[in-house]
Amino acid sequence: MSERDDPVTIGRRVQQLRVERGLTQKQLAEPVYTPAYISTLEAGRVRPSDDALRHLSGRLGVGFDELATGRPAHLVTDLRLRLTEAHRTLATGEAEAAAEQYALLLAEAEQLHLAEVVAAALLGLGECALETGKLEEGRRYFERAEEAFGDVPLPVRVPALRGRAVSHYLAGELRYSVYLLESTIDELNRGGLHDPDALLLLYASVIGPYMDMGAHARAAQAAEFALALAPQAGDPALVARMHRSVARTLIAEGRVAEADASLAKAAELYRQLQLRTELANCHWMRGYVYAQNGQLERAEDELRQALTMLAATRAALYSSQAAVELADVLHRRGKSEEAAALLHDVLSDFSPERGALHSAAAHRLLGIIAEDARDTEAAEEHYVRALSLLERAGAAGDLADLCRLLGDLLRRTGRVEAALDAYRTGLGHRTAPGTTTLGPAPAQPPL
Repeated sequence: MSERDDPVTIGRRVQQLRVERGLTQKQLAEPVYTPAYISTLEAGRVRPSDDALRHLSGRLGVGFDELATGRPAHLVTDLRLRLTEAHRTLATGEAEAAAEQYALLLAEAEQLHLAEVVAAALLGLGECALETGKLEEGRRYFERAEEAFGDVPLPVRVPALRGRAVSHYLAGELRYSVYLLESTIDELNRGGLHDPDALLLLYASVIGPYMDMGAHARAAQAAEFALALAPQAGDPALVARMHRSVARTLIAEGRVAEADASLAKAAELYRQLQLRTELANCHWMRGYVYAQNGQLERAEDELRQALTMLAATRAALYSSQAAVELADVLHRRGKSEEAAALLHDVLSDFSPERGALHSAAAHRLLGIIAEDARDTEAAEEHYVRALSLLERAGAAGDLADLCRLLGDLLRRTGRVEAALDAYRTGLGHRTAPGTTTLGPAPAQPPL
Protein backbone atom coordinates (compact mmCIF):
# COMPACT_ATOMS: atom_id res chain seq x y z
CA MET A 1 0.00 0.00 0.00
CA SER A 2 1.30 3.47 -0.84
CA GLU A 3 1.72 6.20 1.78
CA ARG A 4 -1.44 7.89 3.02
CA ASP A 5 -2.22 11.53 2.31
CA ASP A 6 -1.08 14.31 4.62
CA PRO A 7 -3.16 15.14 7.75
CA VAL A 8 -4.69 18.29 6.22
CA THR A 9 -5.99 16.40 3.17
CA ILE A 10 -7.34 13.55 5.32
CA GLY A 11 -8.99 16.05 7.65
CA ARG A 12 -10.80 17.75 4.78
CA ARG A 13 -11.88 14.38 3.41
CA VAL A 14 -13.28 13.28 6.79
CA GLN A 15 -15.17 16.56 7.16
CA GLN A 16 -16.63 16.35 3.65
CA LEU A 17 -17.80 12.77 4.12
CA ARG A 18 -19.23 13.55 7.58
CA VAL A 19 -21.25 16.50 6.26
CA GLU A 20 -22.47 14.49 3.24
CA ARG A 21 -23.79 11.82 5.62
CA GLY A 22 -25.40 14.35 7.98
CA LEU A 23 -23.34 13.35 11.02
CA THR A 24 -22.20 15.59 13.85
CA GLN A 25 -18.66 15.43 15.16
CA LYS A 26 -20.02 13.77 18.30
CA GLN A 27 -21.87 11.10 16.30
CA LEU A 28 -18.75 10.39 14.26
CA ALA A 29 -16.54 10.21 17.36
CA GLU A 30 -18.65 7.94 19.57
CA PRO A 31 -18.04 5.67 21.32
CA VAL A 32 -14.23 5.60 21.08
CA TYR A 33 -13.19 9.23 20.50
CA THR A 34 -14.29 12.73 21.53
CA PRO A 35 -15.80 15.51 19.41
CA ALA A 36 -12.70 17.60 20.23
CA TYR A 37 -10.47 14.93 18.63
CA ILE A 38 -12.61 14.94 15.48
CA SER A 39 -12.46 18.74 15.35
CA THR A 40 -8.66 18.67 15.66
CA LEU A 41 -8.42 15.91 13.01
CA GLU A 42 -10.66 17.78 10.54
CA ALA A 43 -8.50 20.88 10.99
CA GLY A 44 -5.45 18.83 9.93
CA ARG A 45 -3.64 19.35 13.22
CA VAL A 46 -3.25 15.65 14.05
CA ARG A 47 -2.16 12.61 12.05
CA PRO A 48 -4.79 9.90 12.61
CA SER A 49 -3.59 6.44 13.60
CA ASP A 50 -4.60 3.29 11.70
CA ASP A 51 -7.06 2.48 14.48
CA ALA A 52 -8.62 5.95 14.20
CA LEU A 53 -8.93 5.63 10.42
CA ARG A 54 -10.55 2.21 10.74
CA HIS A 55 -13.08 3.61 13.21
CA LEU A 56 -13.83 6.61 10.99
CA SER A 57 -14.06 4.56 7.77
CA GLY A 58 -16.54 2.23 9.47
CA ARG A 59 -18.70 5.13 10.68
CA LEU A 60 -18.53 6.87 7.29
CA GLY A 61 -19.16 3.72 5.27
CA VAL A 62 -15.98 3.88 3.14
CA GLY A 63 -12.92 1.69 2.86
CA PHE A 64 -9.79 2.28 4.94
CA ASP A 65 -7.64 2.88 1.87
CA GLU A 66 -10.17 5.25 0.33
CA LEU A 67 -10.25 7.36 3.50
CA ALA A 68 -6.44 7.35 3.82
CA THR A 69 -5.59 8.00 0.17
CA GLY A 70 -8.73 9.30 -1.53
CA ARG A 71 -8.72 6.43 -4.00
CA PRO A 72 -12.04 4.58 -4.28
CA ALA A 73 -11.53 0.90 -3.53
CA HIS A 74 -13.26 -0.17 -6.74
CA LEU A 75 -10.75 1.86 -8.80
CA VAL A 76 -7.76 0.05 -7.28
CA THR A 77 -9.49 -3.30 -7.71
CA ASP A 78 -10.23 -2.50 -11.35
CA LEU A 79 -6.53 -1.78 -11.95
CA ARG A 80 -5.58 -5.08 -10.34
CA LEU A 81 -8.11 -6.93 -12.47
CA ARG A 82 -6.67 -5.34 -15.61
CA LEU A 83 -3.16 -6.21 -14.42
CA THR A 84 -4.19 -9.85 -14.11
CA GLU A 85 -5.64 -9.70 -17.63
CA ALA A 86 -2.32 -8.34 -18.93
CA HIS A 87 -0.48 -11.21 -17.19
CA ARG A 88 -2.82 -13.65 -18.92
CA THR A 89 -2.22 -12.02 -22.30
CA LEU A 90 1.56 -12.29 -21.87
CA ALA A 91 1.33 -15.87 -20.58
CA THR A 92 -0.51 -16.88 -23.77
CA GLY A 93 2.32 -15.43 -25.88
CA GLU A 94 0.72 -12.22 -27.16
CA ALA A 95 3.63 -9.99 -26.10
CA GLU A 96 2.75 -6.92 -28.18
CA ALA A 97 -0.87 -6.85 -27.01
CA ALA A 98 0.28 -7.37 -23.41
CA ALA A 99 2.76 -4.48 -23.73
CA GLU A 100 -0.07 -2.12 -24.70
CA GLN A 101 -2.08 -3.24 -21.66
CA TYR A 102 0.90 -2.81 -19.30
CA ALA A 103 1.72 0.64 -20.69
CA LEU A 104 -1.81 1.93 -20.00
CA LEU A 105 -1.74 0.43 -16.51
CA LEU A 106 1.64 1.97 -15.78
CA ALA A 107 0.44 5.46 -16.68
CA GLU A 108 -2.65 5.18 -14.48
CA ALA A 109 -0.82 3.55 -11.56
CA GLU A 110 1.84 6.29 -11.58
CA GLN A 111 -0.86 8.97 -11.44
CA LEU A 112 -2.44 7.23 -8.44
CA HIS A 113 0.96 6.54 -6.78
CA LEU A 114 0.26 2.80 -6.58
CA ALA A 115 3.82 1.51 -6.18
CA GLU A 116 2.83 -2.17 -6.25
CA VAL A 117 0.94 -1.86 -9.54
CA VAL A 118 3.68 0.37 -11.01
CA ALA A 119 6.32 -2.29 -10.25
CA ALA A 120 4.15 -5.10 -11.67
CA ALA A 121 3.44 -3.15 -14.87
CA LEU A 122 7.15 -2.37 -15.35
CA LEU A 123 7.96 -6.05 -14.85
CA GLY A 124 5.39 -6.99 -17.47
CA LEU A 125 6.79 -4.46 -19.94
CA GLY A 126 10.27 -5.87 -19.36
CA GLU A 127 9.09 -9.43 -20.06
CA CYS A 128 7.30 -8.26 -23.21
CA ALA A 129 10.50 -6.56 -24.39
CA LEU A 130 12.52 -9.77 -23.83
CA GLU A 131 9.95 -11.81 -25.74
CA THR A 132 10.21 -9.44 -28.70
CA GLY A 133 14.02 -9.14 -28.54
CA LYS A 134 14.19 -5.49 -27.37
CA LEU A 135 16.93 -6.17 -24.85
CA GLU A 136 18.00 -2.63 -23.91
CA GLU A 137 14.41 -1.52 -23.49
CA GLY A 138 13.69 -4.58 -21.36
CA ARG A 139 16.70 -3.95 -19.14
CA ARG A 140 15.53 -0.38 -18.48
CA TYR A 141 12.07 -1.61 -17.49
CA PHE A 142 13.53 -4.17 -15.08
CA GLU A 143 15.78 -1.55 -13.48
CA ARG A 144 12.79 0.75 -13.00
CA ALA A 145 10.82 -2.15 -11.50
CA GLU A 146 13.58 -2.76 -8.94
CA GLU A 147 13.43 0.90 -7.96
CA ALA A 148 9.64 0.79 -7.71
CA PHE A 149 9.73 -2.28 -5.44
CA GLY A 150 11.88 -0.37 -2.94
CA ASP A 151 12.58 -2.25 0.30
CA VAL A 152 10.22 -5.21 -0.20
CA PRO A 153 11.58 -8.71 0.66
CA LEU A 154 14.08 -10.17 -1.81
CA PRO A 155 11.79 -12.97 -3.17
CA VAL A 156 9.39 -10.27 -4.39
CA ARG A 157 12.23 -8.51 -6.24
CA VAL A 158 13.61 -11.70 -7.83
CA PRO A 159 11.61 -11.46 -11.11
CA ALA A 160 13.05 -7.97 -11.73
CA LEU A 161 16.60 -9.08 -10.89
CA ARG A 162 16.23 -12.18 -13.05
CA GLY A 163 14.85 -10.11 -15.94
CA ARG A 164 17.82 -7.77 -15.80
CA ALA A 165 20.23 -10.72 -15.72
CA VAL A 166 18.56 -12.40 -18.71
CA SER A 167 18.69 -9.18 -20.73
CA HIS A 168 22.44 -8.98 -20.08
CA TYR A 169 22.84 -12.64 -21.00
CA LEU A 170 20.97 -12.34 -24.29
CA ALA A 171 23.10 -9.31 -25.13
CA GLY A 172 26.23 -11.48 -24.70
CA GLU A 173 27.30 -10.11 -21.28
CA LEU A 174 27.70 -13.56 -19.74
CA ARG A 175 29.82 -12.85 -16.68
CA TYR A 176 27.66 -10.04 -15.39
CA SER A 177 24.53 -12.12 -15.93
CA VAL A 178 26.00 -15.00 -13.91
CA TYR A 179 27.11 -12.59 -11.18
CA LEU A 180 23.58 -11.18 -10.80
CA LEU A 181 21.92 -14.61 -10.71
CA GLU A 182 24.45 -16.32 -8.45
CA SER A 183 24.59 -13.48 -5.92
CA THR A 184 20.78 -13.45 -5.70
CA ILE A 185 20.66 -17.25 -5.27
CA ASP A 186 23.25 -16.99 -2.49
CA GLU A 187 21.38 -14.20 -0.75
CA LEU A 188 18.18 -16.25 -0.78
CA ASN A 189 19.71 -19.54 0.36
CA ARG A 190 22.11 -18.16 2.96
CA GLY A 191 19.44 -15.81 4.30
CA GLY A 192 16.90 -18.60 4.76
CA LEU A 193 14.54 -17.08 2.17
CA HIS A 194 13.71 -20.42 0.56
CA ASP A 195 10.98 -19.31 -1.83
CA PRO A 196 10.50 -22.21 -4.32
CA ASP A 197 9.25 -20.03 -7.19
CA ALA A 198 12.06 -17.50 -6.79
CA LEU A 199 14.73 -20.20 -6.61
CA LEU A 200 13.27 -22.11 -9.56
CA LEU A 201 13.28 -18.95 -11.65
CA LEU A 202 16.92 -18.18 -10.79
CA TYR A 203 18.33 -21.71 -11.19
CA ALA A 204 16.59 -22.17 -14.53
CA SER A 205 17.78 -18.78 -15.77
CA VAL A 206 21.45 -19.34 -14.92
CA ILE A 207 21.70 -22.50 -17.06
CA GLY A 208 22.14 -20.64 -20.36
CA PRO A 209 25.00 -18.38 -19.20
CA TYR A 210 26.76 -21.34 -17.55
CA MET A 211 26.54 -23.31 -20.79
CA ASP A 212 27.96 -20.53 -22.91
CA MET A 213 30.82 -19.98 -20.46
CA GLY A 214 31.75 -23.66 -20.56
CA ALA A 215 30.70 -24.26 -16.93
CA HIS A 216 28.80 -27.41 -17.85
CA ALA A 217 28.97 -29.02 -14.40
CA ARG A 218 27.33 -25.99 -12.86
CA ALA A 219 24.72 -25.89 -15.60
CA ALA A 220 23.84 -29.54 -14.96
CA GLN A 221 23.59 -28.91 -11.21
CA ALA A 222 21.38 -25.86 -11.73
CA ALA A 223 19.09 -27.90 -14.02
CA GLU A 224 18.90 -30.63 -11.37
CA PHE A 225 17.89 -28.12 -8.70
CA ALA A 226 15.34 -26.43 -10.99
CA LEU A 227 13.65 -29.69 -11.95
CA ALA A 228 13.53 -30.73 -8.27
CA LEU A 229 11.82 -27.45 -7.35
CA ALA A 230 9.40 -27.52 -10.31
CA PRO A 231 6.69 -29.77 -8.78
CA GLN A 232 6.10 -27.14 -6.10
CA ALA A 233 5.06 -24.68 -8.83
CA GLY A 234 2.58 -27.03 -10.54
CA ASP A 235 0.42 -26.16 -13.55
CA PRO A 236 -1.49 -23.02 -12.54
CA ALA A 237 -3.42 -22.20 -15.72
CA LEU A 238 -6.82 -23.62 -14.72
CA VAL A 239 -6.59 -22.38 -11.13
CA ALA A 240 -5.69 -18.89 -12.34
CA ARG A 241 -8.70 -18.81 -14.64
CA MET A 242 -10.90 -19.89 -11.72
CA HIS A 243 -9.59 -17.10 -9.50
CA ARG A 244 -10.24 -14.51 -12.23
CA SER A 245 -13.84 -15.68 -12.59
CA VAL A 246 -14.36 -15.67 -8.83
CA ALA A 247 -12.92 -12.15 -8.60
CA ARG A 248 -15.37 -10.84 -11.19
CA THR A 249 -18.27 -12.33 -9.23
CA LEU A 250 -17.06 -10.87 -5.95
CA ILE A 251 -16.64 -7.41 -7.52
CA ALA A 252 -20.20 -7.54 -8.81
CA GLU A 253 -21.36 -8.34 -5.28
CA GLY A 254 -19.36 -5.47 -3.79
CA ARG A 255 -16.98 -7.78 -1.89
CA VAL A 256 -13.90 -5.80 -2.87
CA ALA A 257 -11.39 -7.15 -0.32
CA GLU A 258 -12.17 -10.76 -1.23
CA ALA A 259 -11.96 -9.92 -4.94
CA ASP A 260 -8.53 -8.36 -4.40
CA ALA A 261 -7.34 -11.52 -2.64
CA SER A 262 -8.59 -13.69 -5.50
CA LEU A 263 -6.93 -11.44 -8.09
CA ALA A 264 -3.64 -11.58 -6.19
CA LYS A 265 -3.73 -15.39 -6.39
CA ALA A 266 -4.53 -15.28 -10.10
CA ALA A 267 -1.71 -12.80 -10.81
CA GLU A 268 0.80 -15.01 -8.98
CA LEU A 269 -0.33 -18.06 -10.93
CA TYR A 270 0.02 -16.26 -14.26
CA ARG A 271 3.52 -15.21 -13.22
CA GLN A 272 4.29 -18.89 -12.60
CA LEU A 273 3.02 -19.69 -16.09
CA GLN A 274 6.09 -17.92 -17.44
CA LEU A 275 8.15 -20.63 -15.73
CA ARG A 276 7.22 -22.92 -18.61
CA THR A 277 9.91 -21.20 -20.64
CA GLU A 278 12.42 -21.79 -17.82
CA LEU A 279 11.46 -25.46 -17.49
CA ALA A 280 11.86 -25.84 -21.24
CA ASN A 281 15.40 -24.56 -20.76
CA CYS A 282 15.98 -27.39 -18.28
CA HIS A 283 14.99 -29.97 -20.91
CA TRP A 284 17.30 -28.11 -23.28
CA MET A 285 20.12 -28.51 -20.75
CA ARG A 286 19.35 -32.20 -20.33
CA GLY A 287 19.50 -32.65 -24.10
CA TYR A 288 22.89 -30.97 -24.17
CA VAL A 289 24.23 -33.30 -21.44
CA TYR A 290 22.95 -36.38 -23.30
CA ALA A 291 24.57 -35.07 -26.49
CA GLN A 292 27.91 -34.61 -24.72
CA ASN A 293 27.71 -38.20 -23.47
CA GLY A 294 26.97 -39.52 -26.94
CA GLN A 295 23.34 -40.43 -26.15
CA LEU A 296 22.10 -38.72 -29.28
CA GLU A 297 18.64 -40.27 -29.50
CA ARG A 298 17.81 -39.22 -25.92
CA ALA A 299 19.32 -35.80 -26.61
CA GLU A 300 17.09 -35.33 -29.65
CA ASP A 301 14.01 -36.29 -27.61
CA GLU A 302 14.82 -33.80 -24.84
CA LEU A 303 15.58 -30.97 -27.26
CA ARG A 304 12.42 -31.59 -29.27
CA GLN A 305 10.45 -31.50 -26.00
CA ALA A 306 12.11 -28.20 -25.12
CA LEU A 307 11.20 -26.77 -28.54
CA THR A 308 7.59 -27.93 -28.19
CA MET A 309 7.29 -26.24 -24.78
CA LEU A 310 8.87 -23.04 -26.07
CA ALA A 311 6.63 -22.97 -29.13
CA ALA A 312 3.59 -23.27 -26.82
CA THR A 313 4.67 -20.08 -25.03
CA ARG A 314 5.66 -18.43 -28.34
CA ALA A 315 9.10 -17.64 -26.90
CA ALA A 316 10.63 -17.02 -30.31
CA LEU A 317 14.13 -16.06 -29.19
CA TYR A 318 14.54 -19.02 -26.84
CA SER A 319 13.03 -21.37 -29.44
CA SER A 320 15.68 -20.29 -31.93
CA GLN A 321 18.45 -20.92 -29.44
CA ALA A 322 17.23 -24.43 -28.61
CA ALA A 323 16.86 -25.13 -32.32
CA VAL A 324 20.60 -24.58 -32.78
CA GLU A 325 21.33 -27.26 -30.17
CA LEU A 326 18.87 -29.62 -31.84
CA ALA A 327 20.47 -29.00 -35.24
CA ASP A 328 23.84 -30.03 -33.80
CA VAL A 329 22.37 -33.34 -32.59
CA LEU A 330 20.59 -33.91 -35.92
CA HIS A 331 23.87 -33.35 -37.80
CA ARG A 332 25.69 -35.80 -35.56
CA ARG A 333 22.93 -38.35 -36.21
CA GLY A 334 23.46 -38.02 -39.99
CA LYS A 335 20.44 -35.76 -40.59
CA SER A 336 22.50 -32.87 -41.98
CA GLU A 337 19.92 -31.63 -44.47
CA GLU A 338 17.29 -31.30 -41.74
CA ALA A 339 19.86 -29.61 -39.50
CA ALA A 340 20.87 -27.08 -42.16
CA ALA A 341 17.23 -26.24 -42.94
CA LEU A 342 16.57 -25.67 -39.23
CA LEU A 343 19.61 -23.41 -38.89
CA HIS A 344 18.70 -21.27 -41.91
CA ASP A 345 15.19 -20.86 -40.48
CA VAL A 346 16.40 -19.58 -37.13
CA LEU A 347 19.22 -17.32 -38.37
CA SER A 348 16.65 -14.84 -39.65
CA ASP A 349 15.54 -14.32 -36.02
CA PHE A 350 19.03 -13.36 -34.81
CA SER A 351 21.14 -10.19 -34.95
CA PRO A 352 24.47 -9.15 -33.37
CA GLU A 353 22.50 -7.50 -30.52
CA ARG A 354 19.96 -10.30 -30.21
CA GLY A 355 21.13 -13.85 -29.72
CA ALA A 356 24.72 -13.19 -30.80
CA LEU A 357 26.13 -16.34 -29.17
CA HIS A 358 23.59 -18.68 -30.70
CA SER A 359 23.82 -16.94 -34.04
CA ALA A 360 27.55 -17.65 -33.91
CA ALA A 361 26.81 -21.27 -33.00
CA ALA A 362 24.47 -21.54 -35.99
CA HIS A 363 27.13 -20.21 -38.38
CA ARG A 364 29.74 -22.52 -36.83
CA LEU A 365 27.54 -25.56 -37.37
CA LEU A 366 26.65 -24.51 -40.92
CA GLY A 367 30.40 -24.22 -41.53
CA ILE A 368 30.94 -27.78 -40.33
CA ILE A 369 28.07 -29.05 -42.50
CA ALA A 370 29.51 -27.17 -45.49
CA GLU A 371 32.94 -28.72 -44.84
CA ASP A 372 31.41 -32.19 -44.75
CA ALA A 373 29.87 -31.39 -48.15
CA ARG A 374 33.33 -30.18 -49.34
CA ASP A 375 32.09 -26.63 -49.88
CA THR A 376 35.14 -24.93 -48.35
CA GLU A 377 34.19 -21.44 -49.52
CA ALA A 378 30.82 -21.53 -47.74
CA ALA A 379 32.44 -23.11 -44.67
CA GLU A 380 35.02 -20.35 -44.39
CA GLU A 381 32.35 -17.68 -44.78
CA HIS A 382 30.30 -19.16 -41.92
CA TYR A 383 33.36 -19.52 -39.65
CA VAL A 384 34.38 -15.90 -40.20
CA ARG A 385 30.88 -14.66 -39.42
CA ALA A 386 30.81 -16.74 -36.24
CA LEU A 387 34.24 -15.43 -35.24
CA SER A 388 33.09 -11.83 -35.56
CA LEU A 389 30.02 -12.45 -33.38
CA LEU A 390 31.98 -14.29 -30.67
CA GLU A 391 34.67 -11.62 -30.46
CA ARG A 392 32.01 -9.00 -29.69
CA ALA A 393 30.43 -11.24 -27.03
CA GLY A 394 33.73 -12.22 -25.40
CA ALA A 395 32.91 -15.96 -25.36
CA ALA A 396 36.53 -17.08 -25.04
CA GLY A 397 36.01 -20.85 -24.90
CA ASP A 398 33.92 -20.87 -28.07
CA LEU A 399 36.39 -18.54 -29.80
CA ALA A 400 39.27 -20.94 -29.16
CA ASP A 401 37.36 -23.86 -30.66
CA LEU A 402 36.26 -21.82 -33.67
CA CYS A 403 39.81 -20.63 -34.35
CA ARG A 404 40.88 -24.28 -34.42
CA LEU A 405 38.18 -25.13 -36.97
CA LEU A 406 39.09 -22.15 -39.14
CA GLY A 407 42.80 -22.92 -38.84
CA ASP A 408 42.26 -26.52 -39.90
CA LEU A 409 40.24 -25.37 -42.91
CA LEU A 410 42.88 -22.83 -43.96
CA ARG A 411 45.66 -25.40 -43.56
CA ARG A 412 43.85 -27.96 -45.70
CA THR A 413 43.42 -25.38 -48.46
CA GLY A 414 47.15 -24.55 -48.44
CA ARG A 415 47.03 -21.20 -46.59
CA VAL A 416 49.52 -22.13 -43.88
CA GLU A 417 50.38 -18.61 -42.63
CA ALA A 418 46.72 -17.69 -42.28
CA ALA A 419 46.12 -21.00 -40.49
CA LEU A 420 48.94 -20.25 -38.01
CA ASP A 421 47.43 -16.83 -37.29
CA ALA A 422 44.08 -18.47 -36.56
CA TYR A 423 45.70 -21.03 -34.24
CA ARG A 424 47.61 -18.31 -32.37
CA THR A 425 44.42 -16.32 -31.91
CA GLY A 426 42.70 -19.42 -30.54
CA LEU A 427 45.54 -20.17 -28.12
CA GLY A 428 45.39 -16.61 -26.85
CA HIS A 429 41.73 -16.98 -26.00
CA ARG A 430 42.25 -20.40 -24.47
CA THR A 431 44.96 -19.14 -22.10
CA ALA A 432 43.44 -15.77 -21.28
CA PRO A 433 43.28 -15.48 -17.45
CA GLY A 434 39.82 -15.75 -15.93
CA THR A 435 38.02 -16.77 -19.09
CA THR A 436 36.49 -19.91 -17.61
CA THR A 437 37.09 -19.54 -13.85
CA LEU A 438 34.02 -18.71 -11.79
CA GLY A 439 33.81 -17.99 -8.07
CA PRO A 440 32.39 -20.44 -5.51
CA ALA A 441 29.16 -22.12 -6.56
CA PRO A 442 25.95 -20.73 -5.00
CA ALA A 443 24.66 -22.36 -1.82
CA GLN A 444 22.45 -25.40 -2.37
CA PRO A 445 18.70 -24.90 -1.78
CA PRO A 446 16.76 -27.07 0.68
CA LEU A 447 15.03 -29.60 -1.59
